[in-house]
Amino acid sequence: MERFKQERMIKTDTPRIRPVTRFEECSLPEDLVKGMVAAGFTGPTPIQSMGWPIALTGKDVVGIAQTGSGKTLSFVLPAIVHIRDQPPLAAGGGPIALIMAPTRELAQQIHEECGKFGRCQPRSQSSTGSSSQLYSSCVYGGALRGMQQRDLEAGVHILVATPGRLLDFLNSSVITLKRTTYLVLDEADRMLDMGFEPQIRKIISQMRPDRQTLMWSATWPPEVQDLARCFLTNPEHIRIGSDNLAANAQIKQYVEFVEEAGKFDLLVKVLSTVSRIANSKVVVFAETKRGCETLFRQLREKQWPAEAIHGDKSQRERDHIIAAFRSGSCRILIATDVASRGLDVKDISHVVNFDFPKQVEDYVHRIGRTARAGANGVAISFFTQKDARMAKELVRVMGETKQDVPPALLQISERAESSRNTRWRSRSPRRF
Repeated sequence: MERFKQERMIKTDTPRIRPVTRFEECSLPEDLVKGMVAAGFTGPTPIQSMGWPIALTGKDVVGIAQTGSGKTLSFVLPAIVHIRDQPPLAAGGGPIALIMAPTRELAQQIHEECGKFGRCQPRSQSSTGSSSQLYSSCVYGGALRGMQQRDLEAGVHILVATPGRLLDFLNSSVITLKRTTYLVLDEADRMLDMGFEPQIRKIISQMRPDRQTLMWSATWPPEVQDLARCFLTNPEHIRIGSDNLAANAQIKQYVEFVEEAGKFDLLVKVLSTVSRIANSKVVVFAETKRGCETLFRQLREKQWPAEAIHGDKSQRERDHIIAAFRSGSCRILIATDVASRGLDVKDISHVVNFDFPKQVEDYVHRIGRTARAGANGVAISFFTQKDARMAKELVRVMGETKQDVPPALLQISERAESSRNTRWRSRSPRRF
């Protein structure tokens, strides 16, 4: 249990189920454990230590955990075990396991994990037709429908999907969910924020009632609780920390106070400092697609080798840019919030909030792109006068992770309670 002493307390409604602290204790098949070890994992993360033994009992699960906690494997590996216990899949059948995610980036990330650790072969790359092989597919909007449809018509064991595109295939009778007995709702709070609740309800209404359902979320607001009450049966609850969203304590958070007109010059200074760090990778978040493109062009004019992704980019462009960023041929990525949850690049060293987000949840998810898989990271946020209303929540998030809260931010937080007319001063960037 030594590795858990530095983690937040694991809370569960099933005290009779003990957390597993080693791979040898988790009752997973040997080939799945070997895949984890080969990838460099030394043991389960806190969410996996409880997620695996509970999910393997066949119970419904509600899991609340911060981003980057390893929750993807906590539901992917039990899905593989579940599928292996089911009758063989007929040609053109499936899926047996359905995983819904809010964004295409997150859906692609989950699909990659299925192949990497679950040894599920993408159906589009299969030519063997082996009865023992598990096949997976990923469907989402913004990509060619035809190839996705061919995968589904051939039959898949695991389907990772965004709600809109999945409902499209269901309405056109490309697939049915009659064989689906394992359902995962990942980032449930984000799906509700994006307005997917009607689609989710329509999709689940076409599923069999004897399924196992696992819901994962970073927060536990009333809307998510209502969804859980509707579609889960006596679920077991796992919480890493509290029900409130919390930032990763391994991220060093800095706040830079600046006037709006001075943000770009400050960004250049930050990038100049970060570029001197070997193998550094930076994600810079902008609020809008237009702002993202403007920032991209400005950096390119200054000879900074940046790339940009946002909702107006085609899927092919986004895949190409993310692949370049992951390989290191591009080390500066400008992005909107399309990358705040689905971007899983292990070696991002810095996150810069060029535009401070309008919700603290988005702040936590943005900075969570760094310090993945147990690493350390740095988050730098530009804070302007228009962001004063976020000061109180930012102070809370920084305080919970024992960050050094700037005195000026504390003053702004206190003043914002009584007045929005706060006096501002530009400050030179501190060293980080």
